[in-house]
Amino acid sequence: MDEAILKITQNIDTLWVIDCAILVFIMQAGFMCMESGLSRHKNSINVALKNAADFGVSVVMFWTLGFGLMFGKSFNGFIGTDLFFFSTNVSQYQTYFVFQAMFVATAATIISGAVAERLKFIGYLVITVFSTGLIYPIVGHWAWSSGYLGEAMNKGWLANQGFVDFAGSTIVHSVGGWIALAAVIILGPRIGKFSEANRGKFTGSSFPLAVLGTLILWFGWFGFNGGSNGAMNEAVPLILINTFLAAAFGLLTGLVGSFLIHKKPDPFYVILGPLAGLVSITAACNSVTSILAIIIGIIGSIIAMITTEILNKFEIDDVVGAIPVHLAAGIWGTLAVGIFSDLEILGTGLTRFEQIKIQLIGILSVGLFSFVISFIILKILNYFYPLRVSPLHEELGLNIAEHGAVSVEHDLITVLDKQSDSGDLKIRGPQDPFTAGGVIGLYYNKMMDKLESTEAEKNKWRTRISKEIELAVKVQENFIPKRNLENYPVKGINIPAREVSGDFFSFYPNNENIYFIIADVAGKGIHAGMVMAKASTLFEVLSQGKVDLDEMAFHMNNDLFSTKTGGMFVTGIIGNYDVISEEIKWVNAGHQPALIKYQKGNFEEFESKSPPLGVIFQKNKSVYQVNKKNLNGHRFYSFTDGLSESLDKNNEEIGIEGAKKIINNNFNSSLTDELDNMSKEVLSNSSKDKLDDDLTILVIGK
Repeated sequence: MDEAILKITQNIDTLWVIDCAILVFIMQAGFMCMESGLSRHKNSINVALKNAADFGVSVVMFWTLGFGLMFGKSFNGFIGTDLFFFSTNVSQYQTYFVFQAMFVATAATIISGAVAERLKFIGYLVITVFSTGLIYPIVGHWAWSSGYLGEAMNKGWLANQGFVDFAGSTIVHSVGGWIALAAVIILGPRIGKFSEANRGKFTGSSFPLAVLGTLILWFGWFGFNGGSNGAMNEAVPLILINTFLAAAFGLLTGLVGSFLIHKKPDPFYVILGPLAGLVSITAACNSVTSILAIIIGIIGSIIAMITTEILNKFEIDDVVGAIPVHLAAGIWGTLAVGIFSDLEILGTGLTRFEQIKIQLIGILSVGLFSFVISFIILKILNYFYPLRVSPLHEELGLNIAEHGAVSVEHDLITVLDKQSDSGDLKIRGPQDPFTAGGVIGLYYNKMMDKLESTEAEKNKWRTRISKEIELAVKVQENFIPKRNLENYPVKGINIPAREVSGDFFSFYPNNENIYFIIADVAGKGIHAGMVMAKASTLFEVLSQGKVDLDEMAFHMNNDLFSTKTGGMFVTGIIGNYDVISEEIKWVNAGHQPALIKYQKGNFEEFESKSPPLGVIFQKNKSVYQVNKKNLNGHRFYSFTDGLSESLDKNNEEIGIEGAKKIINNNFNSSLTDELDNMSKEVLSNSSKDKLDDDLTILVIGK
């Protein structure tokens, strides 16, 4: 009879743990909904696919390597040494493997939300491999032993000293949070995330979806905490009650906090609150009273909100709040075990002070190991394989850049890349007369049609080159601003020395503000023209996002450095002019000095204080200094060396002082007439009325 009762009890326990494992698996769907909902539309597909892919990678890594490192026979309490490629006929062992595999997937998917919207898909899978196959199982071995496995494993060094983390506030959640912190520090924030102009624009695609994900996670957490008991006994009801109450009061705390901080029920804090409460109670849900569980959940929610504000202050970009919820609240929940738990239930034989001490040791040791190892691995990986997508791909969105969602611009880039690799002139790009990418595609296809056409062999190359140049000129002409700028006192002119110019200027209006750029690519001809096209495209993309000028120069520099031919670089002035206040801001990246012309022909000269674009890879946007002036009815002039290095009647370079004289000679209330007259004077002094260098001039002011 006793054996029959024992068998029934074991079967009930096994059924309970299997059911809980299924509940934890459902949490994967919760993470997917929550993270996709908090990410922008253009990245939601990418985030969802990462949540699906990391589950498969996690389970495979845990089966091959992780389970053995975590629950194999211990080597001095630091690492498991057997049970790799897990296989057994013992149902209890099989049950335990399934349950623990769900835990490792949870630790991995925590990372995906923090690094969303700028991490390459392959890079994320690599992070998942080392986090689930190395970091998580090693620290798990330190702290967790298994009653299921019995003598098949020995306790790790933290467990031997009495460290308690019932369901993984530290081992699962903080480990994922530490790895996420290392990753977001290395990746940096999303472009424009902390720019004042973009405040409120980095909003998730669907808060209802994110809330649904939160509720699914809440539901699955009953399996997370309840299954960690390992048996269906009298301890389970209290575990479930504590889990429920900590989350509920965490939600209310988040709601109150959102009113106090933002003066409204902010949906992000309503999501943050219950999740922080759940993470906080995970370590102590079996060893505290319900009142203490409520206190733990409230404090965890407060800590998560404070951590969120700290991250924002230091411009650490965590898209879904994974670090505040899983790392900060996880640390608190683990410490709360020593502060609040019933010591008899813990059964460690330690005093209250001793228990708090070992909890702190566990938090610090696991944190240092997880963060330092992940930071080193990611830093090395990032050196050889850049983890972050390019600025252009980030602005287009990872749905397009990583997964081929429909977009004219992306399709055109794909065609160009494919044609560059294959040399197949029959490939055609998308064309659309109503979009910038489609117009470029239209002219590009015309150029390809001409290149593909064949006549006599002796005429093929001559006609091919001439048509390429003609169409390149037409394409380049499309980069010259053709928007209606009548409401803006701005004007520019570009006269190429050859068929294709290495100079360019552009304007991008935003209500009362207008972004502008004037730039000179080192060199001349088609090569310089292609670099110019890339720089012009980057300016357009970043101006649409209202990115701060120093950040704009920083991202343009690094993208040009990564893609240009060696030896090429760009000097330029990137600025912003406010039509109402007449305030003008600009960054001079190694370019000719900017001039402000005052009454009576006096000028104020502003030399460059920042390096050119594309020379070296910059690590900080602070190298690009922002100048600021109020024009007050005066005019701002910038130009390329086609003006300052043009010749006078004595065949000598005019220099900056000569440029000032030309400006004074041709000053006119009409900016169009003024620029036309200036270019005529330069041409009249040139040999045979032909420029020696591209001439580009930009004027701003009433």
